[in-house]
Amino acid sequence: MIGRTHGIHAEPVTFGLVLALWWAELGRQRHRLEEARREVAVGKLSGAVGTYAHLSPRIEEKVCAALGLGTETVSNQVVQRDRHAHFFCALANLGATIEKIAVNLRHFQRTEVGETREPFAAGQKGSSAMPHKRNPIGCENLTGIARLLRGYAVSALENVALWHERDISHSSVERVIAPDATILADYAMARLTRILEALQVDVRRMRENLDLLGGVIFSEGVLLSLVRQGMERQAAYRLIQRCALAAQEQRIPFDKALLQDEEVAKALGRDAIENCFDLERTFNRVEHVFARIGIFTEGKGSET
Repeated sequence: MIGRTHGIHAEPVTFGLVLALWWAELGRQRHRLEEARREVAVGKLSGAVGTYAHLSPRIEEKVCAALGLGTETVSNQVVQRDRHAHFFCALANLGATIEKIAVNLRHFQRTEVGETREPFAAGQKGSSAMPHKRNPIGCENLTGIARLLRGYAVSALENVALWHERDISHSSVERVIAPDATILADYAMARLTRILEALQVDVRRMRENLDLLGGVIFSEGVLLSLVRQGMERQAAYRLIQRCALAAQEQRIPFDKALLQDEEVAKALGRDAIENCFDLERTFNRVEHVFARIGIFTEGKGSET
């Protein structure tokens, strides 16, 4: 498929590599959430201002251990809310990755792109007015949920600064954000899972989009070939950019535009130019990425 930077066709990529990037990022988010859960799972019985004036720290340790909690290192009347803020920020960070995936899937489903489509149940309506519509409503929903999770993280950060040894300004906030944020994060992961499990991938459309610009997406390879032949890089860049723009304006294949350019044709020749359009060579190191993150590739690596 075509890779895109700034929303514009860049160079070829594989859909598997796109998914691998999401998979690796979700793994990091899982690790962050697990770490945040451990950090927030502490208790305290250190008294009204944290001095243990009326109770031994050993009792605190026994009670917390019985509840499966660690003990707060230093407390006042409450467990310090930087711990909670870290947890809600981890949820917001997870939401950001979910939104990243959802936004990209929404783009892939645009009529002009059409490379993937989220599941569409029998009898489902895309639009109450336009029967032909098939809207990415699941991914749009996930985008909205991510906004809420970020809002809850801001509220949690506001809870860190309490007056002296304690006030209760955080309490009313946490009664709302604790159940809401955790339930929403769980729902978002479940909905994303359902979308990805039944995602429809249009390989034919991916190939059509890959070929849409007549091969100008291989321009960097041609540029580097000229550099390897001894041409100064900026001069090579101007030369290849001229050919690429001409190919798009005249709607002719890029290789034809290159062969028509006397300087390029003389410097490289037909065979060298054609080698620059080799997809297999473009992807000959992609399996290394899969192996590095532990995703199974045929004949290599191991499944995780």
